[in-house]
Amino acid sequence: MSSRARPKAEVAGGMSAKVLERFPAGAPRGSWPAEEFAARRRAEGEPATVVMDLKEDAFLVVVPAPEDD
Repeated sequence: MSSRARPKAEVAGGMSAKVLERFPAGAPRGSWPAEEFAARRRAEGEPATVVMDLKEDAFLVVVPAPEDD
């Protein structure tokens, strides 16, 4: 995992999510590093999902962020 800050991100539908990790979209053919990372998080009980950041051309592994009241 990287040591970068884990910002909140707005994902589809206005859902607020915490970014766990970012992966460049240009992975070698047949390689799915974002999906593999998310699968490991799900195996540990974390509800990780992969989304595409079109502006940054990257895949983000995110989990739902706690709602700020």
